[in-house]
Amino acid sequence: MPSDDSSQFATSWYSAFESPVNRSREQRHQAFVRLWRAFMRARMVVALVILGLQVFLLLGGGNGSIGLTTLASLHLLACVLVMLFWRPAEHGRAPSLQWLFTIGVDVAVFAALQYFDASTISFTPLFALPVLLGAILGPLLMGLGTAAAVTLLMLAEAWIAPGHGAADATRLLQAGLTGTGFFVVAVLAHQLALRLAREEAVSASNQAAARAQAAVNEVIIETLGVGVLVIDPHGVVRNANPAARAMLMGEGFPAGAKLLLSARPSWAHLAALVQESFAIDAALETETTIDHADRPNQRLHARTQLTPVMGERGALCVLFLEDLREVEARVRTEKLASMGRMSAAVAHEIRNPLSAITQANALLDEEVKTPEHKRLTRMIDQNAQRLSRIVDDILNVARPQPNRADGQTSPVPLDSVMRQVTGEWSRQNQVAQALGVHLHAGQGQVVFDPEHLRRLLVNLLDNALRHASGKPASIRVITQPSGGHLRISVWSDGGPLEATVHKHLFEPFFSSESRSSGLGLYICRELCERYGAEIAYQRSRLDQREGNEFFVLIPAVRSGSAAPARDAGHQQSLPYPAEPGDLERTIVDPLRSGRPPLAAS
Repeated sequence: MPSDDSSQFATSWYSAFESPVNRSREQRHQAFVRLWRAFMRARMVVALVILGLQVFLLLGGGNGSIGLTTLASLHLLACVLVMLFWRPAEHGRAPSLQWLFTIGVDVAVFAALQYFDASTISFTPLFALPVLLGAILGPLLMGLGTAAAVTLLMLAEAWIAPGHGAADATRLLQAGLTGTGFFVVAVLAHQLALRLAREEAVSASNQAAARAQAAVNEVIIETLGVGVLVIDPHGVVRNANPAARAMLMGEGFPAGAKLLLSARPSWAHLAALVQESFAIDAALETETTIDHADRPNQRLHARTQLTPVMGERGALCVLFLEDLREVEARVRTEKLASMGRMSAAVAHEIRNPLSAITQANALLDEEVKTPEHKRLTRMIDQNAQRLSRIVDDILNVARPQPNRADGQTSPVPLDSVMRQVTGEWSRQNQVAQALGVHLHAGQGQVVFDPEHLRRLLVNLLDNALRHASGKPASIRVITQPSGGHLRISVWSDGGPLEATVHKHLFEPFFSSESRSSGLGLYICRELCERYGAEIAYQRSRLDQREGNEFFVLIPAVRSGSAAPARDAGHQQSLPYPAEPGDLERTIVDPLRSGRPPLAAS
């Protein structure tokens, strides 16, 4: 097969995964093996018929010959041996030993039968078998050479045939015409074989490309965040991807099941949408809500699309479901990008009047003498500095930040900062009974701005307070070493989060509560990334109670004066009332996520 036959697939995406040359060579070899075996079976059948004929002539008292019967037997044996023990191999341009044992043996045996057989039977049609074998499985030159050899043998047989002392013009003409026919058969058979081989290669390549495309489509649909359902005119769900199954039934959707949209009352509006789409033969869309008994209701955007009519089965309806909460989260993310650019511009504008206020307050502080006035100027200065820090934070968030803090940030003792922040937060929110603080980082230090560390912890504590039950020790703050890091854990006994909420926890403006801005966890993540720390969420158990845990891993300072080694003498717990044995249970609790346990003091 010409190698350029596969070049038409060079523009196909599938050609990037498989070499066209290798693919063409493999398909050509498989086609050759199939044809080879077919011809070998045909040779065996012909040899068996010839042997049966010679045996019949010999036993029937006719013109049979022991020599010709022996020749037919040897021919049959050779055909069997070649088929069973000779491994087919593609031909080269030069004839090989394999071709001599097939084409050569057949031509010689048929010529001997034609010349020495005393009966009136003509063996000339049998020469078509080696001609076809050479023309189809070999190059065109081999087919033409076989036809030429057969023609010469027939002419020679006609010239020296027994009973004809001189050449018989009619026999010679008949042999010439038969030879010409063999030449034509060789050319046509070779061209047809090439065409069939090309068509087979094209078909195999198209099938492989279709299978690969179907596999890619399957992966895309299975991983698509949009729910996709295929529904027939009777409302039967023929197929649904994981996103659609989660929207309809959560994890309880049976794999491969065919469900009726009318089977549940909460799906009735979807069934009505599909039926209306079938009725008017048009695509429809709407916003709807699916009521769930075991989880919050889900707001969806539903859209239908009809497929073309497929025979007697008719058309199918493809129903697309999109979670509106995720759509709104993407919109909020886009809004955040716009607000970030606007905030940076506003921050630049605020800096100039803020500097003027600070300078004017400094001049005023030099003039006033009374304590009351001094107190007022100090308040102005403190709030001006606070506004300046806010402006700096907005600008820092707006511009790209390095993964770690710069060298200007000094290491701070983690437990000391945590003790101060949790104490202030507890007094401010009056949750002394609900808060339990267990500090086990010892003298460990971290490179983290104290103000940013305070904001990180306050945001996590505020988030825990919104979801905690308010019972004693319903909120826990734990610090401890973890390899080369110091670990901060904020745990609360709130209920489990929805899967849709879990995926967007750290996105800006995403919140499961309308009263929350959705920026707290986003700011926590931004602050952690700035100092090379990591923040994550997990569902964990503490004191036989399930709860939500947000934990932060901060790289510990490795130095002789500020090593993160644990010192049992420095393990402290704030004197907030809690259940007996909290500290011991905290030390051995799974909140450490498999890390080495600490010895209780």
